[in-house]
Amino acid sequence: MNLFLNRPVAFSAMVKPTGPLCNLNCTYCYYLEKQKLFQHATNFRMEDDILENFIKDYIQSQQVPVVSFIWQGGEPCLLGIDYFRKIVKLQDKYAGEKKIENSIQTNGTRLNDEWCQFFKYYNFLVGISIDGPKEIHNKFRIYKNGENTFTDVMHGIELLKKHNVDFNTLTVVNRYNSRYPLEIYNFLKLIGSGFIQFLPVVERCSDINGSGLRLVNDSYKGEANVTEWSVLPEDYGNFLITIFNQWVQTDVGKIFVQMFDVTLANWVGVNPGLCVFGETCGNAIAIEHNGDVFACDHYVYPEYYLGNISKTSLIDMLSSDKQFEFGNHKLTSLPPECLNCDYRFACHGECPKHRFEKSENGEPGLNYLCKAYKMFFSYVHPFMQYMGDELAAHRPPANICLWIRSLDVKSRNKLFTK
Repeated sequence: MNLFLNRPVAFSAMVKPTGPLCNLNCTYCYYLEKQKLFQHATNFRMEDDILENFIKDYIQSQQVPVVSFIWQGGEPCLLGIDYFRKIVKLQDKYAGEKKIENSIQTNGTRLNDEWCQFFKYYNFLVGISIDGPKEIHNKFRIYKNGENTFTDVMHGIELLKKHNVDFNTLTVVNRYNSRYPLEIYNFLKLIGSGFIQFLPVVERCSDINGSGLRLVNDSYKGEANVTEWSVLPEDYGNFLITIFNQWVQTDVGKIFVQMFDVTLANWVGVNPGLCVFGETCGNAIAIEHNGDVFACDHYVYPEYYLGNISKTSLIDMLSSDKQFEFGNHKLTSLPPECLNCDYRFACHGECPKHRFEKSENGEPGLNYLCKAYKMFFSYVHPFMQYMGDELAAHRPPANICLWIRSLDVKSRNKLFTK
């Protein structure tokens, strides 16, 4: 295949300069066990030569005026603030005429005034992982010694607000906290999160996986069971609908919930900006601490290894037949039930990693969360249609709040009936 035809104009990379190293031991974390893939590693730290090579290559590979870096882990703040000072200097060295943006995903427990001053000065967008109020958050998000993390995370958030650092929140929706949608949503609003991400956790576990990793992806054909912390489909559907009911009446245009934003984007036929709801994928790679590159953050497995940035350029790995087939497989592997679904345009089968169920006709490849998305999309249909019509008329979607208030009681009750 002609590599030029596969060459992306822009792509994103989840950069893991600490690899899977973290100071927390979250029960549901899919990445902690990736240490097993690097058994000969003596230090989970992206060395200076690899770091500089990556930054130079990444900037030069992007054919767009704004280049966005995404720093993740593990816990990237374990590297210390001087490491990130080095990062911004290297970015400035190779930026040329391009504008550089940075975001970092952190558990927030290592933040102090110095970190927050740095983030503010260099305009970092900080993503904070928090699962809800104290008791809900502490259910799974704990330190290595078993102690709770909520107090330290909240201290970090207060410091971010003190220094006026832009931040958003990422909440992992699991089997436990999915029962408390409004408690979580109202709490996130209370602490000042204006952009909210909900990430449903779905993992399967096998004790006989040959790679040594217990958590497996959709390509694993052996015996595997959904973990006890994975969210149940119906619970996730109810979780989204319950929060949507409050958001659509009071918070449209004020609070941005990623799931609702990408749904509206697909509804009006524009790029949703989130790979799991795109028609294809493959333009969001993961880069480990030693320079190893994998097809995706959720596919850091030996069979999805693309190469190492010390030997192969990022653009060559992104343009490879292997990565093209990986990304296109999201579309070509849809089972008949998905192909004939009324809401295929809004879901596109979601993440292939979750496609391990069978359809009613026994066809493989159905998404574990299919029921959740059918519940949600069918429920929000009239609301999305209204907001889409407002956008088409060059009016703000937030007008829906006024429209809902204008309805009589009977019409409102009908609209909000699950």
